[in-house]
Amino acid sequence: MAYSAPFRLGISACLLGEEVRHDGGHKRDTGLIDALGSLVEWVSVCPEVEIGLGTPREPIRLVRRTDGRVELVSVETQIDLTQRMRAHARQRVKEFEQLGLDGYVFKRDSPSCGVFRVPVWSEAGAPDGAGRGLFAEELMRALPAMPVEEEGRLHDAHLREHFIERLSAYRETKTS
Repeated sequence: MAYSAPFRLGISACLLGEEVRHDGGHKRDTGLIDALGSLVEWVSVCPEVEIGLGTPREPIRLVRRTDGRVELVSVETQIDLTQRMRAHARQRVKEFEQLGLDGYVFKRDSPSCGVFRVPVWSEAGAPDGAGRGLFAEELMRALPAMPVEEEGRLHDAHLREHFIERLSAYRETKTS
C-alpha cells in the first residue's frame, strides 16, 4: 500500500540511537527503523531528559504507595518526579496536536514510556505488579484514538502491518 505523505510518529529518542538513557547509552532499534523508516517522519522525544534529568542519571521506577497511588520515583534518592512528569506530558500532548502526530512508538518497560507490563515496585522495594509509564499514560489519556505501540511488538510483521493500518485510519479521521 502506498501512502501520500510519511506518517509523523513520536518515538522514544533512545530507539533512534540517541544516548539519553539513565546509563548514558541508547537502545537503537535498527530493525524498527529499517522496517518503518521509509513510511515515517520521526519526532524524537525523551521525557526524562525533557524534565531536566541529566544523562547519565539516577535510574527511576514506578512505586506503588500504601494508599495505592503509583508514583515515578528516583531509585536511590527517592525523589518523587510524578507531578513534574505528568505536567510535562500534558504540555507535550498540546505540542503533539500542533505537530499533527499520526501515532507514537514507545520504549517498552520504561517507567516513563512503557505501555504494557511496566514493572511497579512496592515501597519496600519488592516487585508489586505492572503498570504503564507516566508519560505514555498521559498521552494515551489525552489522545485515546491515537495509535501507539511499543517497539518490540513492531518486530512482528502482522502487528506492524496492523499498526500501519491504524495510522492510516487515524490520519483519515483527522482530515475528515
